[in-house]
Amino acid sequence: MDLLLVGATGTLGRQVARRALDRGHRVRCLVRNEKKATFLKEWGAELVKGNLCKPETLAPALEGIEAVIDAATARASDSLSIKQVDWEGKVNLIQAAKAAGIDRYIFFSILNAKEHRDVPLMEIKYCTELFLAESGLNYTILQLAGFMQGLISQYAIPILDSQVVWVSGENTPIAYANTQDIAKFAIRALEVKETENKTFPLVGDRAWGAYEIINVCERLSGKNAKISTVPLGLLRALRRITRFFKWSVNVSDRLAFTEVIASGKPLKASMDEVYEVFGLDSKENTTLEAYLQEYFSRILKKLKEMGYDKDKTKGGKKKTPFKSKT
Repeated sequence: MDLLLVGATGTLGRQVARRALDRGHRVRCLVRNEKKATFLKEWGAELVKGNLCKPETLAPALEGIEAVIDAATARASDSLSIKQVDWEGKVNLIQAAKAAGIDRYIFFSILNAKEHRDVPLMEIKYCTELFLAESGLNYTILQLAGFMQGLISQYAIPILDSQVVWVSGENTPIAYANTQDIAKFAIRALEVKETENKTFPLVGDRAWGAYEIINVCERLSGKNAKISTVPLGLLRALRRITRFFKWSVNVSDRLAFTEVIASGKPLKASMDEVYEVFGLDSKENTTLEAYLQEYFSRILKKLKEMGYDKDKTKGGKKKTPFKSKT
């Protein structure tokens, strides 16, 4: 199948690209910066320059395409706002896909978005779900909770490097999923007719709180975490402050997720029906413990080979050898 993948350079998008190519699909990636996407070309994907916020670039990108997989979202450091990318850009793409007669459209949303419409990105995701459902396109919506990949920079690296791990005063458990598993479901949706015009939750096997994740990291790394708590009120104040500056609006919108944290309601859902419809085995999905085990095993082996002493420094402070990879 000929696919157009949007957001292919992101944490999730690159895994979708890899999975699609491995399954024999022909993948075209819409990118704003071709230099940052050279790895996709090396994998075998076709690159086409375009921008969701420039509708005139979308029609050429959709020529000869059978299905669209939309994994794009504005980043905190992006010059474009969440509203521009995740709403206006998505409306442009959905309308262009409809005009091009696209057969299938896969969209990634956020779990429980309807319940948190005071959070800008979740409000936009929910509205996009409605817009897509009313577009007439043959869609599948996958609602996500969080990526395991993000736990490396948030918890694993600071603990290994004896740095502070920051946690919020409130602790809402989240059912994190491996982006490789999410990609597997996205590509499988193209093959299963029963997924058409339906919405599915797509989350990990259980919801984890921050301190539970820290405990796992401590056990696997053999190091104690230095934990510092950020009051929820401070995060709310930071959000109000960052709203005043255009360059920090995206940061402010992401700080709005403090309201999701404050709700105390776990971000989780039953996956029983999802596995049945998609014809996939839950045992093949990555558990959070297994994901962190693989990371720590790999990184600690590398450190041993490097002769790096994590607890002592010689001749001054050493630079961290740890890097977060997506």
